[in-house]
Amino acid sequence: MPFAVFADGSANLPKKMLDGIQILPCEYTVDGLPQVYLGDIEQFDAHAYYTGLKEGRSIRTSLLNTQLFLTHFDPVLAQGQDIIYVSSSSGISGTYQAASLAAEELLEKYPERFVHVVDSHGCGFGNGLLALKAAELSSTGLDARVAAKMVDAEVPHICQYFTVDDLNFLKRTGRVSGMTAKIATVLSIKPILFGDSTGHIVSCEKVRGRKKSIEALAKKYEEKRLALPYQDVCISHGDCLEDANTLAGLIRAITPRVNLTICQHEPYSGAHVGPGMLGLFFRGKER
Repeated sequence: MPFAVFADGSANLPKKMLDGIQILPCEYTVDGLPQVYLGDIEQFDAHAYYTGLKEGRSIRTSLLNTQLFLTHFDPVLAQGQDIIYVSSSSGISGTYQAASLAAEELLEKYPERFVHVVDSHGCGFGNGLLALKAAELSSTGLDARVAAKMVDAEVPHICQYFTVDDLNFLKRTGRVSGMTAKIATVLSIKPILFGDSTGHIVSCEKVRGRKKSIEALAKKYEEKRLALPYQDVCISHGDCLEDANTLAGLIRAITPRVNLTICQHEPYSGAHVGPGMLGLFFRGKER
């Protein structure tokens, strides 16, 4: 029996890519009103969401708690399936810890089963690509224990670089200091950010202006991509499709045979990066 693969709404995967992946719901509030994101990016009204952020609406996210994992994992284990869950980074969320606690509890109840939580050290397509890898391995009938090691080995190769239009959203959630955000805004400095080897968001470059930030993302791809004629690349954006298409054109100029997926950036981590976020995700030599 193939093992079950779980991800959550932060994986950013379009419906066409969800074959073999079960998506857990992510909860957030808009001006205090509860919302549930079930992972259907095509049904997500990104324009209204990011416009609301720009206009100052209060959007707050909450981590996936241990009870949620117990509720969804228990029936799967009871049916005799093992589980691999790909979590958003432990460096930016408590979700990984909550899932790990649930796994420990469930393995006491089902000692013959296997539950593995993958720390993606990323978010968005940064964990979505790993979930795709896990689902691919499951479809081959590979043992879950072997597959888990293979997915963990992929983590350092999932490159995820992004830029934001306004650092104040990262400031609000403590990802950057208020002084950094203020100086960057005044000088029109656009940072190139990525999830480092510990899963924390750090800056690897600073450029001036939006155009240069898009070019810098493409340069990162050129530097880090694998020497293959064919590449899978994902781009997510916070309601800035024109910029996403510009970045896609630069990627195609570097690798003409590229399978590009472009979609809006999901709401769960979107509240932290804000409107104008532009992210690039691909498998590369290293982060």
